[in-house]
Amino acid sequence: MTLSREARFWDRMANRYAKSPIADPVAYEEKLRLTQERLSPEMRVLEVGCGTGGTALRQAPFVTDVHAIDVSPRMIAIANAKKAEAGIGNVRFDVDDLHGFTPDGVRYDAVLAMSILHLVSDRDVALAKIRSLLQPGDLFVSSTVCMGDDLKIFKWIAPIGKALRLFPTVRVFTSDALAHSITAAGFDIRHRWKPGPRTATFLVATAR
Repeated sequence: MTLSREARFWDRMANRYAKSPIADPVAYEEKLRLTQERLSPEMRVLEVGCGTGGTALRQAPFVTDVHAIDVSPRMIAIANAKKAEAGIGNVRFDVDDLHGFTPDGVRYDAVLAMSILHLVSDRDVALAKIRSLLQPGDLFVSSTVCMGDDLKIFKWIAPIGKALRLFPTVRVFTSDALAHSITAAGFDIRHRWKPGPRTATFLVATAR
């Protein structure tokens, strides 16, 4: 299998990423709680850009099953090791890319996109794909670093960092621009929360 440049970057980062503590554990727990309030036991969930699987494993007890994908084989290997250690049977981790992903006849009731929409080349294309996987009334939950709110200078730094292979693809946009894209993709936003300056924007939406 030939890995994309993004996949190779995240493979290199996977071990460090897995060992890094959550930057804001209080906010993370609140995002889990706000999501769990909207989950139910019969739901089937897809998580895109799942990293090392922490969120998928935390949400698994609240639904029928979780299918979690990431472009990095190393991230998925770590996620599967966590799954085995925790003894959780209703989570499936696969190496896959959102744009090429096909659901193989499975209908998902919710899609989670945690810390991924600022890392895709075109968020509108990504959001259109996510919307295509859902039916009206289904759930979409995202947490996104919107550097256009607090770190506009990164718009100039990111391309240099990518050229030097220090950064992956990183898009700089505001939380308002993200909300507009989500609405334009066919979702109604039900909850929007930004815990503080330089923190990710958390959005809960339902498909129209």
